[in-house]
Order: sequence, then C-alpha cells, then structure tokens
Amino acid sequence: MRSIDLNADLGEGFGPWQIGDDAAMLGLVTSASLACGGHAGDPETMYQALSEARARGVSIGAHPGYADREGFGRRIIPMPPAAISRMIAAQVGSLQGVAAHAGAQVRFVKPHGALANLAAVDTEVADAIARAVADLPGGLAILAISGTRLEAAARARGLQVFSEVFADRGYRADGQLIPRGQPGAVLSDATEIVERLTGFLASGQMPVAGGGSIALSAHSICLHGDTPDAVHHARALRAGLSQAGFRLAPFLPV
Repeated sequence: MRSIDLNADLGEGFGPWQIGDDAAMLGLVTSASLACGGHAGDPETMYQALSEARARGVSIGAHPGYADREGFGRRIIPMPPAAISRMIAAQVGSLQGVAAHAGAQVRFVKPHGALANLAAVDTEVADAIARAVADLPGGLAILAISGTRLEAAARARGLQVFSEVFADRGYRADGQLIPRGQPGAVLSDATEIVERLTGFLASGQMPVAGGGSIALSAHSICLHGDTPDAVHHARALRAGLSQAGFRLAPFLPV
C-alpha cells in the first residue's frame, strides 16, 4: 500500500482559551505541528500537546509564526530577515525545551499562517527560516507548502524537506492558497474534502479556483485543528484514504 501522512496544526490555545480538540485530533493524525508561543501556545498547552502526541505515537513538529495572538499569526508583521531567524530560533527552541521535559522529541518545523505564506514566495524570508532551522540542534526537517520558495531554501541549507498540501483550503492557479476571507478559501464539506484529496493523490493534480488544476507533490496532508468540524473532517479523510488504498504513516518516525 502507498503511505501518506495526515498532519494537523494543534496546541493553539493559551491560558484559559483552548482552541479545537487536540486530544481527539491526536487520535486521528500521524503528525502534529504544535504552536510554540508565537501566534498561540504557552508552556502548559505545549506540555499537554507534546505529552499526548508522544503517548499516541504521533510525530511532532514545531509551528512557529508571527508573535501576533490578536491576529492568530495570520497578518504579516514587517520584520527584517535576521529578526525572523531569531524569532524562529526562539520559538522552536522553546518547544524543544518543553519537549525534553515531556520526554518527547521535535522532528520538524512547519511555519504558520502569514509567515508560511510569505516564505512561499519571498526568497529572503524563506532563507531566514531555513537558516534558523539549520542552526538549531536535533537535525530538524522542514515541512513546507508544496511548490514554494521555502522548499528550495531549505534544500540549499542541506535540510531534509517534506512537502504538504491542504485538505481544507482552496488553491489559486499559481499554487498559492486562496487568502482567508475570500470565497473558496476554507472548505467545510467533508465529502468534497475527501474526493478532492483522493483525486489529487491519484493524479498529482490539485483543483484550483476558476477551474483547471496545478501539479503538486505531497508527503503530508494538512487539516487545521482550529477549523469547525476538524475532527469530523479527519475521521472522514482517514476513512476515505484507507478506502482509496492508502496507509496512514508519519513522514518522519516518532
């Protein structure tokens, strides 16, 4: 059977505010990207998510983003590349420290939100992220949006690179995600999500807004843990992938 990873962005609560159902999602995904104090996350939330992921055998990644809790990391905060490198190092290092306390290991880094979308098209931002990851301990890999500048920058730094596509987000014809707030940006119908992803895995072609498709590659499929019905979507996608002949497995071992 062919294998594919199913990942989710989790650990995105802080203080009394908990977003999504991490425990349920960690029982369904094979990899998890955990917020590490920028757009969301705090020491307790990190510890709980890390401990649950370790207990479930889920491969763990860091999910750093702009320090913008009010905008949930979905607004670009102008920063020079060197400051972006330091921000990535600080956030990922924080998650690595809590992971050591929880008996878990961080295996990869996946930028969040506006930072990830900017790194997809901006070579300097992409290299700033790749430089920070290369400088950190642990032999961390990069999980990048498929077909982007971040993939190239990470490879140039000698990093292990894995590509992801999104189950619950719409695509433009250039391969970028449709910006949130625009029609078709966020998908909510489980049947549509499953049919689109199984069709993509069979053909390598991702449907895009306005008709047509774009060729992408993927080691992992992402669902957003803060999306309404995320647990329902994850269950439906697991079942649909299994029926299509795919075995769910992390792209990196735990």
